Amino acid sequence: MRKISIFGATGSIGQNTIDLIDRDPASYNVVALTAGANIEKLAEDARRLNADVAVTAYENRLDDLRAALAGSGVEVAAGQNALTEAAARPADWVMSAIVGAAGLEPGLEVLRQGGTLALANKETLVCAGALVLETAKANNARLLPVDSEHSAVFQALVGEDMAAVERIIITASGGAFRDWPLSKLAHATVEQASSHPNWDMGQRITIDSASMFNKALELIETKEFFGVSPNQIEVLVHPESIVHALVGFQDGAVMAHMGAPDMRHAIGYALHWPDRKGLPVERLDLGKLGQLRFSEPNEARYPALRLARAVMERGGLSGGVFNAAKERALDRFVAREIGFLQMAEIVEAVLDRFEAAGGLIDAPLTLDNVLHTDHLARTWVDDIVIQRAG
Repeated sequence: MRKISIFGATGSIGQNTIDLIDRDPASYNVVALTAGANIEKLAEDARRLNADVAVTAYENRLDDLRAALAGSGVEVAAGQNALTEAAARPADWVMSAIVGAAGLEPGLEVLRQGGTLALANKETLVCAGALVLETAKANNARLLPVDSEHSAVFQALVGEDMAAVERIIITASGGAFRDWPLSKLAHATVEQASSHPNWDMGQRITIDSASMFNKALELIETKEFFGVSPNQIEVLVHPESIVHALVGFQDGAVMAHMGAPDMRHAIGYALHWPDRKGLPVERLDLGKLGQLRFSEPNEARYPALRLARAVMERGGLSGGVFNAAKERALDRFVAREIGFLQMAEIVEAVLDRFEAAGGLIDAPLTLDNVLHTDHLARTWVDDIVIQRAG
């Protein structure tokens, strides 16, 4: 029986992971389930899966979680330290699906324990790629990609020599506004940005899809995970979301990974790796589908891609700054304090401010420095929003 933990259990990735576990419960012993504010769902899943411990990220919700799990025998805890302590519990396989930079510390702790980390939290590599990979290597831990694009690349590379790879192409649906006139984007609402044409995801990642900030993060993640140069990574807009990534080789061959837009493909591959096992997902009918379309993204529509390429070239702590500024700008957009296009403008302004400050981005890549620049970037976003409002 495999011991597993799920960090971010109540989100879409966590729930899809639980769906797969529920289909073969005798094979798994659930060590830890963690979540944010959805206490009811966390408690429900912890009871049903008989988890050892359930953790909420919010300390002020501890009493609610304790009441919801009273009499269940499930241990309860709350707060960032509790998340890290849960990550230190022995487990064979851990899903990292916490949204945002908050997933970095628990993920690092799993790797310090020498475990297998299934990484759906792209921010972990964006903020601290070299640190994460060094930690995994030093502790003989394993890192498996769960983002659909990076899982697709990982699968396309099985049995291949990285030296033969010429380019990696990740695809993007284009999000909610891919067909909108550019003139309308400044007036896009939170509700409009929160509706994805293909994928069933949470609000924040759906808005990131509309702005292409999620793809910007995935560009950086691709560089870190596969060790390729920025000029080897391409993005194509692919409205059908059937081809998740392609790998081009020096002989001109291109290997594409295809599948219906269902995150259980990537989750299931990581869960069962190195084996392939049956999954309850739709089988492709290419004859019925009829066509697959691809186009280059317009960076005037998606400035986040240009910013990501600048971050990859800049290096240092700029990935963490970029992510923190993006997360805080998204907070401000969701709160209706800034417009849709202003998110990228503010992120760029924060990156420029860090560059002008000198030295901050080039500090050593340590967890403390990542957390410090993360805090500073969020503060500077708030400052810029206040200045523009005034």
